[in-house]
Amino acid sequence: MSSFNKIYYIRYILYALAVLPIFIYRDFTPDNELRYLSIADEALRNGSIFTFTNHGIVYADKPPLYLWIVMLGKLLFGYHNMLFLGIFSFLPALVVIYIMDQWVKNLLSERERLAGQLMLLTSGFFIGSAIVLRMDMLMCMFIVLALYTFFRMHSGVSKPPDTFLFPLFVFMAIFTKGPIGLIVPLVSTIVFLLMKRNFRTIRRYWGWKTLLVLLILSAAWFTGVYFEAGSQYLKNLLFNQTVNRAVNSIHHNEPFYFYLLSIWYSIAPWSLLFIGILIAGLKKRLVFTDLELFFLVVALSTFVTLSLFSSKLAVYILPAIPFFAYIAILWISRLGSPKWLLPLIGIPAFILCLALPGAIIARKFISIGEISLSPILLSAILILSATGIFALRYLFNHKPIHGIITTSAGMLLAVFAFSFSIPKYNAIIGLGELCSHAKKTATEKAIDNFYYCQMRKGDNLDVYLGVKLEKLRKKELFDLTRIKKPAILFLWDKALERNDSLKTFIKGKNIHQSGNYYCVEIE
Repeated sequence: MSSFNKIYYIRYILYALAVLPIFIYRDFTPDNELRYLSIADEALRNGSIFTFTNHGIVYADKPPLYLWIVMLGKLLFGYHNMLFLGIFSFLPALVVIYIMDQWVKNLLSERERLAGQLMLLTSGFFIGSAIVLRMDMLMCMFIVLALYTFFRMHSGVSKPPDTFLFPLFVFMAIFTKGPIGLIVPLVSTIVFLLMKRNFRTIRRYWGWKTLLVLLILSAAWFTGVYFEAGSQYLKNLLFNQTVNRAVNSIHHNEPFYFYLLSIWYSIAPWSLLFIGILIAGLKKRLVFTDLELFFLVVALSTFVTLSLFSSKLAVYILPAIPFFAYIAILWISRLGSPKWLLPLIGIPAFILCLALPGAIIARKFISIGEISLSPILLSAILILSATGIFALRYLFNHKPIHGIITTSAGMLLAVFAFSFSIPKYNAIIGLGELCSHAKKTATEKAIDNFYYCQMRKGDNLDVYLGVKLEKLRKKELFDLTRIKKPAILFLWDKALERNDSLKTFIKGKNIHQSGNYYCVEIE
C-alpha cells in the first residue's frame, strides 16, 4: 500500500477540521440562513411537509429537501444547531472531492491528485458554499454523482444498480434546488453524446427507466404539494419558479455576460490558472480521452446554458467548478512547466505574501472599526505570508504542483487559525448577540412587543426571539396608537444614517448596538 493510500482518508478528516471551528463559533447570517430557519420553524408549527410559507407568505422558491434537514435538526436538538446543519454543506463538498478524485485516480500521480483536491476545495465559491448553510453544495453533490454514474455507464464499467441510481441522483438534485438539478446533467450528457456522435445511445441514459423513476418520484412530490396547499401553490412551484425565472425573472435578473465577469471571483484564487490552462488546452487540442472531453463539456455547457437564463447568481455556477478544477489538473500534467504557467500560480502566491505588510499598512492608515489585529488574526496573516513565500520558492524551482499544494494548504491552515477569532466578530456576522440582549431586556422589563423598521428580513428575528415581530413604517413610529408599549424596536444603522426622522425618534431612548443593528427600548 502506498503512502498516499495510508493517509488518504486522514486528508478528508483534516479538510473537515480546517473549517470545524467556523461551524462551532459563528452565528447565522441574517439573510438566507435566518430565513430558512424561520421557514422551517413555521412549517413545524403548521405541520407542513411539502409546502412552505415565510410569515404567512407562500414560499415555493425551493424544494423541500433542505428545509426538511433544517426541520429535522430543530426536532432533534430543540434549537437550530449550526454544527448539525453545517454537516449538510461540508460533507457534500467532501463527497464531490472524493468522486472527482476517484474519477482521475488512474490518470494522475499521487501528488497531482492531492493538488486537484486542494485546488477544488480552496476555490472561492466552492469553499464558500461548503461553509454557508444553503442547499447549493448538496445539489452539486447529487449532480456530480449523477454525472459520474452516467460516465460509468458510458464507459461500460457500470453495475446494474447504476441504471436506477442515475435517475435517482438527478431527482435528488432537483429535489434539492429545482430545475438546475435536471438541466446540468441533461445538457451535459446530450452535448457529450453529440460530440462523440453517439446520440442514438441517449435512450440508454434518458430512456423509459430514467423517465419512469423521475415521473414516479416527481408525482409523489407534486401530489403531496397538491393535497397540502392546492393547485395555486403547485402552479407557483412548477411555473413561476421554473419557466418564469428562466425567461423573464424578476429575481436576480442579470445580462447574458454575467458569468463572464463573476467567474473570476467564483474560482479565485485559481481564476488565472483555470482559465489560462483552459485556453491553452483548447488551442493545443489537448482533449485526448473521453474523460477530458466529458469534463470540458460539463464545465463549458453548464457555463453557457446558465448564461442563457434570465435569473443569475454567481453561486449557480457551482456545479461547473469541480470540472474546471479537474480539467486544469489533468492538463497541467500534460503541459509540463511552461514559463507562462508559473505566473498564473505565482500571482496569487505573491498576493498572499503581501498579507502581513498589507495588514500593517491598513492598521496605520485605515480605520478598520471592530476588526482589530488580534493575536489570532495576526497568526492567520503570518501563515498567509509564509505560504506565499514558500509557494514562490517552489515556483522559482519550476515545481508548479508543489506551489499549488503549498498555496492551498496554507490557505486552509489560515482559515483554521482565523476561525478561532470568529466569536469576536459574530456581532458583524449575525444578529444573535443583539437578540440575546433584547430577550434579556424583555424578560427584565416584562416587554412582550417587538417591532422592526427599515430593516430587511427583520421578521426572521423570530428564530431568536421566539415571538412574531411587526413591521413598522417610518411614519407609524410617531403614531401613538400604533405601537403597544413597552416594546423593543430593531433598526439598521444605514437606515438611521439616511433618515433624520429615525434619529429624532430614538433620541433619549435606551439603545443597544451590535454590529450594524440596533435595538431600541420604547417605554
